[in-house]
Amino acid sequence: MPLEKLDTVDAFIVFDLADAPQSVGIVRSARKILPGGASDLARSMTYAFATFEMQRSGASAGINAVDDDRPDAVAKFTAEIAPMVASGRFLPEPGARVPRTALESLAEADSRAAIGDVADQATVAGVVAAAATAAGGLDGRTVAIEGSGPICDALTIAVEDRGGSIVEMNGQADVLFAGSKMGAIDHATAEQIQVSTLVPYGPIPVTARALAILGRAGTTVVPDFISTAGSLFAWWPTGDSTPDAIAADAAAQITASLEEIADHPDGLFLAAAYRAESFLSTWQDSLPFGRPLAS
Repeated sequence: MPLEKLDTVDAFIVFDLADAPQSVGIVRSARKILPGGASDLARSMTYAFATFEMQRSGASAGINAVDDDRPDAVAKFTAEIAPMVASGRFLPEPGARVPRTALESLAEADSRAAIGDVADQATVAGVVAAAATAAGGLDGRTVAIEGSGPICDALTIAVEDRGGSIVEMNGQADVLFAGSKMGAIDHATAEQIQVSTLVPYGPIPVTARALAILGRAGTTVVPDFISTAGSLFAWWPTGDSTPDAIAADAAAQITASLEEIADHPDGLFLAAAYRAESFLSTWQDSLPFGRPLAS
């Protein structure tokens, strides 16, 4: 997995597939961003593209800076990557401590059709569709949401509109939305919760050990690279490009994707991974090592 260091600031970009025509991924900033976590985020995006048969790669960037220095570091970062954005080599998405407003200077050069609110709406539509598909509907279901913020607020509204009830994350619910951070559901948390269906709203919230524990408990875990893929259909719409149409298309595509593998004997995660890897094999000489799970 190629890692490219920037010249003007203490920052790097991890590209999952070196020869991909376009790479998309989250930009995060902290005192020290570890390449390992960035690689995991990039892998999740690669599998999302592969799931929906798009020849693109995941990527992820880290900007190492303390709070006082962060505005200047982010400004240097965006200035240096501007040629990459214009060529499509790296298309950035906001992440921890790097809000979308910090990337506004790059928006005009970004080739994607819709970024920001339209893509966020499609993401929520996809997450809700994934939950409804995996749980057999949301009407009458109890739903807990791990984390907080605008996407969690939007999920709350969507669940209630579909007849579901939001409950506190106290260990038991029909459906759990998770995604506040990588590895939010680790093995200790997995042993404490009792949920029938877990649906990520953010990248790789489940660790490998947690996935195994949840599987033994009979919990259906939707792969994050499917449930969070709604934005792909906003970035590259194939039909009507109005926001409502894009959200509906995202929901339909994600629903169909999950229905296709619903009865696989190895479970949703492995079935989804097999399918993504099958597509990757059509245009990559070798598969990237490791599947998208938090460490």
